[in-house]
Amino acid sequence: MRLFPLYLVSLLAPIVAAAQQSIGSWPQHSRERPVPPIVAPGRAALPVPPPADAMVLFDGTNLAKWQDDKGGNAHWRLINGRAMEVAPGTGAMITRDSFGDVQLHVEWASPTPAEGKDQDRGNSGVFLMGQFEVQVLDSYRNVTYADGQAASIYGQYPPLVNVSRAPGEWQSYDIVFHRPHFDSSGSVLTPARFTVFHNGVLVQDNVALVGPTGHMSRPPYKAGPDRLPISLQDHAHKVRYRNIWVRDLEPLLRQ
Repeated sequence: MRLFPLYLVSLLAPIVAAAQQSIGSWPQHSRERPVPPIVAPGRAALPVPPPADAMVLFDGTNLAKWQDDKGGNAHWRLINGRAMEVAPGTGAMITRDSFGDVQLHVEWASPTPAEGKDQDRGNSGVFLMGQFEVQVLDSYRNVTYADGQAASIYGQYPPLVNVSRAPGEWQSYDIVFHRPHFDSSGSVLTPARFTVFHNGVLVQDNVALVGPTGHMSRPPYKAGPDRLPISLQDHAHKVRYRNIWVRDLEPLLRQ
């Protein structure tokens, strides 16, 4: 855990407090909260090739960089050497490597034909450090609460706009994540932050999280390791993923 000088603690405390208040006054998962406007995304130019300094986490051919939530071999299905599909009931997919500050690219598609409605439709999630979720959901002509639709920071921030594609169409998330920092006593110095592009459109603009994401709860931060795995959620829906790559930003940010 990286420690900070005491003078920085006092300087950063007001910033952290303001970030934690910026989430707004709407109750979590409020059905009264206005939903984001719908915007048609531009034409998909997918898959997006990884840059030279990226680590490819999944290229369609194998699950070697992933494990199940018990540390065993991954159980999701490989589809035609191009994608993987949630195998309901087998649990989350977790990277064998751990990460802190990252740029993460993920392509995903909700099941087709669409089944269910609200949160029971194409539900999954991308978790940074296993505790901060960018929601995956079929939000195409599907009404749900604002802070739970596709590209929300689940339970905290709705996306600025809804740019969801139809079921079965490939979509992309480009995520810039900055991990939280803690002082030697375990108090938050700087909160976790997300910037997210959904289908090439900015939907989360450097938002500060009030703690780990959760359903019907907003748990507080707890100090922990600087680097933890990325995970994909098994929410009992056969969501597909492909072309997942990550850039470790920490060495670059230290330059």
